Amino acid sequence: MGWLIPLIVSVVGAWYLGYHTRSRRYIADKNGLPRDYLVGLNFLLNEEPDKAVDVFIKMLEVDSNTVETHLAVGKLFRRRGEVDRAIRIHQNLIARPQLDKTYREQSLFELGQDYLSAGVLDRAERIFLEIVGVKEYAVPALNSLLDIYQQEKEWENAIQTAMKLEAATKKDKHLIIGQYYCELAELAFQKNRTEAAHQYLKQALEMDANCVRASLLLAKFDISRNEYKSALKNLKKIKNQNPDYLSEAIDNLATCYEGLDEEEKLVSYLMQILEEHPYVPVVLILSERIRKRKGDKVAAKYVADYVRRYPSLRGLHLFINLYVSSAEGRARDDLIILQKLTKKLLAAKQDYQCVSCGFSGKSLHWLCPGCKQWGSIKPLHCLENECHAV
Repeated sequence: MGWLIPLIVSVVGAWYLGYHTRSRRYIADKNGLPRDYLVGLNFLLNEEPDKAVDVFIKMLEVDSNTVETHLAVGKLFRRRGEVDRAIRIHQNLIARPQLDKTYREQSLFELGQDYLSAGVLDRAERIFLEIVGVKEYAVPALNSLLDIYQQEKEWENAIQTAMKLEAATKKDKHLIIGQYYCELAELAFQKNRTEAAHQYLKQALEMDANCVRASLLLAKFDISRNEYKSALKNLKKIKNQNPDYLSEAIDNLATCYEGLDEEEKLVSYLMQILEEHPYVPVVLILSERIRKRKGDKVAAKYVADYVRRYPSLRGLHLFINLYVSSAEGRARDDLIILQKLTKKLLAAKQDYQCVSCGFSGKSLHWLCPGCKQWGSIKPLHCLENECHAV
């Protein structure tokens, strides 16, 4: 109930400031306190805070002395999750014909925020579209509209709004616009509009040359048409775009080289990647190729050398899987126990993590469900003593 104290102080203060200038008179006791205040205080003392707040709000007449208090109370309700109360206050303000234009605009913006908090996106959108022409609220209104269009997956509107926001703030929005084009491309692929999808991805890369997602999708598009050389070209861009996502390209790289019957080139390219970026998915593909060509023991030795240099649970599990088939007796039994243990531990581990808010999961999200940032979730490469997104 501690939140009520500042509310009561602000309400009574606003009442007191306007007391001598208003024609309305409250029925007061001999000490001069308004009867409504005493009723509200009685509700508060009887642990009925909702009724108390209603009484205190009724005490506030909308005039130049109390409008700021109305706005403050409305924000307080919204922060506490009581959006219906906030909406009622702001609608009451807007309905007053004598309300100053500046206060009306502020109340309208706050009402839009109320609807946004409540998830009533269509009403919020209409309000922000109305207020976006007011200089003072242009940027926050555009930000709110961008939030709405992302929630509703209206990517064309999101692109236009992001461009307006970029012009208004002089802050680069190319990265998120590139992601919006990727979203459009994904939708086009689902509807078999492959040419439209291809065009969207080209626009994504025009906006953000380092858009890994666009390169991955272009490669997927090329592979579906057996255009392996074109797919390889797109996949190899990722090393320079953002090597953190190389692990997402490994399987498709293998598919392309296999499709071109160039296994030797695959091994050579993976060896080159591994020197600069020692990630377990690269080792996994390499060890499989080595196993096919030279057997389990050679592959296990290769993985063992890797694990010594870059100790990780995933690397250890890979080593055990390779070595267990060639082991015998007690050693094999012990390895099987370790195999089950590492498998269980890996099942409990997350594969991706947001470098901004720490959200983690088993699948890659291009838009973080936690902090709503684009491109902040990356594959995890966990060391035994320190787990970090690289």
